[in-house]
Amino acid sequence: MVAAILLSALAMSAIVGVRYLLASGSFALATRIRQPGLYRGLEKQMGREIGWSLLSALIYGVPAGVVAWGWQARGWTRIYADVGAYPLWWLPLSLLLYLALHDTWFYWTHRWMHRPRLFRIAHAVHHASRPPTAWAAMSFHPWEALTGAFVIPVLVLLIPIHVAVLGCVLTIMTVMGVSNHMGWEMFPRGLVRGPLGGWLITATHHQRHHDHYNCNYGLYFRVWDRLCGTDKGLGDFKKVDG
Repeated sequence: MVAAILLSALAMSAIVGVRYLLASGSFALATRIRQPGLYRGLEKQMGREIGWSLLSALIYGVPAGVVAWGWQARGWTRIYADVGAYPLWWLPLSLLLYLALHDTWFYWTHRWMHRPRLFRIAHAVHHASRPPTAWAAMSFHPWEALTGAFVIPVLVLLIPIHVAVLGCVLTIMTVMGVSNHMGWEMFPRGLVRGPLGGWLITATHHQRHHDHYNCNYGLYFRVWDRLCGTDKGLGDFKKVDG
């Protein structure tokens, strides 16, 4: 049993690492095409980002591997494959619920990481990316990586979710994490500056966090930032596309 769990953990770490390389590599390539020269002179920084991110992938993969083994071998989780097991309305609702709970955890742990002592110990690694690039989304100190590694594994133990919806959650997490750090805005100005953009995290919104540190802490939504008075808007992001 121990060997099977270790194998599952290593396999998931490899999957998370490959997912990171493919996602960040794709957005880095898009940046090279759409914003040529934006990352010029940042080669050493990007190398550090990749190193920290692959270490984070290893950390993220361990609880994910344990949960994957538990799902297949023991039925521990609330992940289900039969689309008829729950009402169809639960599919979109579970997606929004997972995103909202993940966003809540991220907001408060992220804000906690900005306390001076914790920032020096851990979160400074992420903010060492100046400016952040498409490779920076998972560039975390191991202590910070640990705060994020258990969120989805814990949720799948508690809240039912279809395996395809879980795939959507992981895809949204990956795409938003990478695109919000790549240094330019891929969404059109009309969306970013419009009503929908007033509630969603975009690169324009998150870049302001990296510029000022004490605001815009969210991951997917601006709800907690708005409720807690930490939303400082979009600012003047010079690399907004469209």
